[in-house]
Amino acid sequence: MVKERIVITGMGAVTPIGIGVADYWRNLIEGKSGIGPITRFDAEGLPVRIAGEVKGFDPALWLPKKLIAQTDIFMQFAVAAAAEAIRESGLNSLPPSRVGVVLGTALGGIATATQAQEQMTTSGSYRVTPHLVPKFLSNIAAAHIAILNGFKGPSYTVSTACSSGADAVGMAAMLLRAGQADAVVAVGAESILCALMDAGLSAARAMSTRNEEPAKASRPFEKGRDGFVMGEGAGAIVLETLGAARERGTGIQAELLGYANCTDAYHVTSPEPDGSGEIWCMRQALAEAGLAPEGIGYVNAHGTSTPLGDRVESQALKAVFGEAAKSLPVSSTKGATGHLMGAGGITELIACVQAIREGVVPPTLNYEEPDPECDLDYVPNVARKATVDAAMSNSFGFGGQNTSIIIGRYSEEG
Repeated sequence: MVKERIVITGMGAVTPIGIGVADYWRNLIEGKSGIGPITRFDAEGLPVRIAGEVKGFDPALWLPKKLIAQTDIFMQFAVAAAAEAIRESGLNSLPPSRVGVVLGTALGGIATATQAQEQMTTSGSYRVTPHLVPKFLSNIAAAHIAILNGFKGPSYTVSTACSSGADAVGMAAMLLRAGQADAVVAVGAESILCALMDAGLSAARAMSTRNEEPAKASRPFEKGRDGFVMGEGAGAIVLETLGAARERGTGIQAELLGYANCTDAYHVTSPEPDGSGEIWCMRQALAEAGLAPEGIGYVNAHGTSTPLGDRVESQALKAVFGEAAKSLPVSSTKGATGHLMGAGGITELIACVQAIREGVVPPTLNYEEPDPECDLDYVPNVARKATVDAAMSNSFGFGGQNTSIIIGRYSEEG
């Protein structure tokens, strides 16, 4: 059976290195870092005092004034990224019942929840705003996008840790192929910046402690890496069936070729040491795309800058791509943005789309000393011109979550 072709017709981004796809991409290619000292909360006394914060974000540009105080910042990022993608795609020309929203987030409004608890503990009062619960519920971000745009199709929120954004894309494609919608806005959004998450991830020894060198703290695949850096933001793409996009005459950015998801069934925080889950996931995505490994021109790696995770992913990539791995450009944009958690799966997919469209692959920042166990071409420090017809984006998360997405250059013939 011939599968319905799925295309990308709009993109939006809110990141620590730029708001809007154009700024995000330009700063990514120029090697800018968005990581600095934490300003969102008082991090004094905490082991980690750095993060990739979104700068210069004005929610009043994206939400009605009354909603600003009623929404967690991750929701505001989601609304802004979705608005850019929707505007670019001209999506509002479709019947509202045929447009869906799928949003991915790992921890929703956790910062709002922790702030409310701290306020009650400090004041001794249990009086809170009636908007508290909808302010931190994960699914309310998708609800706001639907309400603001009048979309009445399917609405789902997925939470698969760091794979959440990527899995939102996968679920969107499933809805389209099932005939449940003609277009779906897939969004990944996250802001976990609060003392509770800082303390918890520090206790797990997952984060970098290079507090004195924030711009150099996230160093994927590099020998001296010591953990990831928290980031925040949102990414959004509009996915449509090719038939719907052609009927509307809208511009097509790229085509979704393959998607795969699996679980390691091994450990709640550590990847399977032999990388077998990641290997299976990448191979399954290639099979769905109908591509041999040699057909991939660029991989946007999960590459969080953790000692174990980067080593396992490198081994998995070599197992999947074989001899082709030696010349395959692989980079992690987390060196620039930090780890955007649920948002990363889509902001990194956008980087893949731009690599195909612009003929440039983004660099892995802070790559100074090679690690003998990570011996691939990580596009160190400087962007590189390259012809990319198909790209893979990997997202791996706590719980053994593995997700791989493959996108390709759009052509009428397919």
